[in-house]
Amino acid sequence: MTAPTLVMVAPGSRDQRVVRIAHALQAELTALRPEVKPEIAFLDSCLPSLIPTLAGLQAGGVREAVIVPLDLVHAVEVDPRYGGVVAHAAREFPGLRLQVSRPIGPEATLLSLLDSRLRSALAQARVLELDGLILSSPTTGDVRGTALLARRARQWSTHHRLPCLTAVADGSGPSVPQAIQGLRAQGRRHIAVGSFFLAGDERYAVQADQARRGGAIAVSDPLGSAVEVAELVLARYAFAAMELLSFDEQGNFTTDLMSDEDAEGYAVSA
Repeated sequence: MTAPTLVMVAPGSRDQRVVRIAHALQAELTALRPEVKPEIAFLDSCLPSLIPTLAGLQAGGVREAVIVPLDLVHAVEVDPRYGGVVAHAAREFPGLRLQVSRPIGPEATLLSLLDSRLRSALAQARVLELDGLILSSPTTGDVRGTALLARRARQWSTHHRLPCLTAVADGSGPSVPQAIQGLRAQGRRHIAVGSFFLAGDERYAVQADQARRGGAIAVSDPLGSAVEVAELVLARYAFAAMELLSFDEQGNFTTDLMSDEDAEGYAVSA
């Protein structure tokens, strides 16, 4: 049985740094699992977009694909546009079965990667003293994602025995300057920012600039295309791929295709 094709989907961006990270992640996944033939697509403002990518897969004889949203802050919910894409694909590409996984999300395994990125930033800045941390992300995410980000901040705080506050770059929650002020109110003066971003896009650049202007002693690089991220993409893919399996009443594997009605009410894999 041929493995479903893995299609990573990122929010569209004209920032070439985002595009480079997506392609680097594709290369990492190809090295780890070449049989899943990882593809890249974007939701908007960047090529290749998702629908043409799916059209190309069907034209190439692919029968099954798993869409994995490259989103670090949403844990369960995905962009509503995925529902429209899957419904459209079921109508236009009846030979292609699709499953959307849940996003990468703020997994605990990414804390060690965040720690590594921040240690590098601290070493580069020749920091000798640190007494406060900020966990900065692009946005607050969904309800579950927001709760998990808060938990990751507590875990990071406990690990380093330092206070840690969360911040977001899009105005949907406390900003980096507000988090810095909060730590300074606790008497903290040597504050570093851990950037829970996949790529160094415009929002990352804004929060990094705000942090430095606010007196942060170091700001970490984004998480990027590290193997830890690639492994989480594969984990989401593997779970969602199981949803493509179907069995008849005798327990035999079948390959029934998704109907239009199924696509309209598609389920996001856990």
